[in-house]
Amino acid sequence: MADIARKASAQWKGDLRSGQGTVSTGSGVLEGAPYSFKTRFENGNGTNPEELLAAAHAGCFTMQLSALLASDGHDPQDLRTEATCEMVKDGPGFKISTMRLTVRGKVGNIDAAEFEKHVQQAADMCPLSRVMKGNVEITHEAVLE
Repeated sequence: MADIARKASAQWKGDLRSGQGTVSTGSGVLEGAPYSFKTRFENGNGTNPEELLAAAHAGCFTMQLSALLASDGHDPQDLRTEATCEMVKDGPGFKISTMRLTVRGKVGNIDAAEFEKHVQQAADMCPLSRVMKGNVEITHEAVLE
C-alpha cells in the first residue's frame, strides 16, 4: 500500500489532430483544463502533458532543495525554479529527452559553491527526478542571488 497517493484524470474526445480534451486534478486545483494537439505541438491556448510535467518537477525539486538547505543550517528565503521539458522526434513518435532546471535562490549563510552542491543533491533526490533518471537527461543551473 502506498504511503501517499494522488489522482488526476484526463478526458479526450475525437481524433488526435482535431480532438480535444481536459485534465483535472483530485485536489480541484486544475478542473477541466483544456488541452489539444495545438496546445501540445503548436503552442495553442491550453496546457499539455509536458508543461504539467515541468511544473510538477519544478515544484518537487524546489521543495527538496528547501529541505536540504534547511537541514544543513541554511536559510532558504526565496527559491524560484524554472523547468523546461524538451521533447524530440523519436521514430514514429516523440519522447521527452531533457528536463532543464534553472533555480535562483536567496539563501542565508551559504556561498555559491555550497548552493550548487545542494542544487545537485536536490536534482538527484527529488522523487520526480528519480522517476526520470536513466530516461531523461536532467540538467540544472544554480544562481545564488
